[in-house]
Amino acid sequence: MELELRHLKTVRAIADAGSLTRAATALGLAQPALSAQLKRIERTLGGALFERGRHGVRATALGELVLERSRIVLPAVTELQQEAARFARMPRSTGRLRLGGTHGPLLGALLDRLADLTPDARMTTCTSWSERDLAEQLIAGRLDFALAGTCGSASPPGGEGLIWREVAVDPVFVMLPEGHRLADRPEMDLTELTDEEWACVPGDGCFGDCFTAACARAGFTPRRMYETDTSSVVHLVQVGRAIGLCRATFPTSPGIVTRPLRGTPLSWRHLLGWHTATQCAETASTVLTQARMAHAGVAARSDSYTEWLAAHRVP
Repeated sequence: MELELRHLKTVRAIADAGSLTRAATALGLAQPALSAQLKRIERTLGGALFERGRHGVRATALGELVLERSRIVLPAVTELQQEAARFARMPRSTGRLRLGGTHGPLLGALLDRLADLTPDARMTTCTSWSERDLAEQLIAGRLDFALAGTCGSASPPGGEGLIWREVAVDPVFVMLPEGHRLADRPEMDLTELTDEEWACVPGDGCFGDCFTAACARAGFTPRRMYETDTSSVVHLVQVGRAIGLCRATFPTSPGIVTRPLRGTPLSWRHLLGWHTATQCAETASTVLTQARMAHAGVAARSDSYTEWLAAHRVP
């Protein structure tokens, strides 16, 4: 029998678990099958890898050597697989561009600008509420660029070779039905919304915790939060079931107005991400510039955001 990567993974699993029983459970194997596999590996390597005792297993000197080498070999092979996958998915010409993004108008605005800039390019998009999912797709080479965001100054998802650059920072507005008692106000305090139910789009960042903390500072606990897709948030607001949380650039829909919160207790940072293995600095700089211009255009189309910007412009 020749030694294979799966054998090294098995040895690592046994060492990490500390017993054959726990390792078998983690690997989804019956213990006798794992014991038999370990014996075959040990015969291939020429000696026992573990000493068995009442309290589990402990690596022998040979086992320690194998484990030490596996800590180098397994990550190296994983990195090779990831690099190969990224290379295989890289565009072979400038005729294709794959964009990802979370919900909101910025992705469409950027797509529109890039379509003008590269009229012959084939463009595809992928939307996800998960910033981590978009980051993983960038790392895997399935996306060229992704528009994501973080709450306030929180860090974006990390990863080797992954780069995030800020596009813009928006205040978080509230979305109200036109007949709401505060709909005619230019802005409002969070304390005036203590009896409301809320709706927003889910995410895997800290926005929910930050909203809860902002409400606590205002002296109340939100009655209920509906986490759902964008269309459902709009519907819940339109029928008066809830008020929504949205970025200031969110386009208004019939029967809905968006209004700022006094003091800007919540903000959203728009980010553009890419991977250094698939994008050159010049292309990334161009797309980042277009993303910033797209954001400015989207902001200019929102009356409530335009008024807010005018009132908060630094002299």
